Amino acid sequence: MNEALNLEAGQRVLEVGAGSGWHACTIAEVVAPNDVPRSEWGHVYTVEIVPQLADFARRNVMRAGYGDRVTTIAGDGSLGFSEKAPYDRILVTAAAPKVPEPLIAQLKIGGVLVIPVGGTSFFQSLIRITKLQDGKLKRENLGGVAFVPLTGKYGFKV
Repeated sequence: MNEALNLEAGQRVLEVGAGSGWHACTIAEVVAPNDVPRSEWGHVYTVEIVPQLADFARRNVMRAGYGDRVTTIAGDGSLGFSEKAPYDRILVTAAAPKVPEPLIAQLKIGGVLVIPVGGTSFFQSLIRITKLQDGKLKRENLGGVAFVPLTGKYGFKV
């Protein structure tokens, strides 16, 4: 999924679904590498809807040494995180019934969104969306995947 995002140093990234925090750290390693000056670092904002899991991710991120490059937020990631938008890249780590409009709205022109879309039965399509200069969206199907369902306002009602 990181490869599908075409990550680069200096990018601002939103991750929806923090989980353990590990994946946010792998993104931070690319967008805010230690071998470039901090002034050129990007940042990762990861949103987790389960408060206990957000706390777990935050502790793991700190323990792994990425606390200065990753911010963990407890909240409904299907709404994005408008306080730090727009984003160069958005990654969703849970399957949505359709692409949440707030995420499209928070994506920069030229930005990339990667999201699993489909049902709750552990088969979805991984979709990469690029927001073009004219604001139109280019959609690519990257193949079949299996993710847990996205919950929240623009997710599945569980």
